[in-house]
Amino acid sequence: MADYFTITRTLRAPRELVFEAITRPEHFAVWFGTAAVEVPQESLTMDVRPGGAFRAVMLLPDGNRIDWAGEYHVVDPPSHLAMTLTDQPGDDVGLPVLFDLAEVDGGTELTIRQDRADFTDEQVQATIAGYNAFIDDIERVLETLQSA
Repeated sequence: MADYFTITRTLRAPRELVFEAITRPEHFAVWFGTAAVEVPQESLTMDVRPGGAFRAVMLLPDGNRIDWAGEYHVVDPPSHLAMTLTDQPGDDVGLPVLFDLAEVDGGTELTIRQDRADFTDEQVQATIAGYNAFIDDIERVLETLQSA
């Protein structure tokens, strides 16, 4: 049985725009990299459909890189996305990460759920912190999109 940890935040933007920020490569590269890491646009493969592939490279400030891979399992715009995500391409990727977007007063409630699998408590906390950094940058992407 899956043991999910959950991150929920309310974003001040319409659900369709939040879904676009999550699934369009030009926006994804900004928030997935956060302010500290570069995700070159040319490293992205985002075939956002069930069975479609995901690939990205993170270039870290220390000169190292992380290769990410995954597959989209469910794509139900603008309310739900389920995709596997791993920094160990070729290994078992586990259960999909779930993104749920619900309309709420003042914007969109974004809920991200991930199976903790064999994560330690410290790894879960680090992953939650990482997702919160992603969401901080999604907010910045949304501000840019809404002011355009």
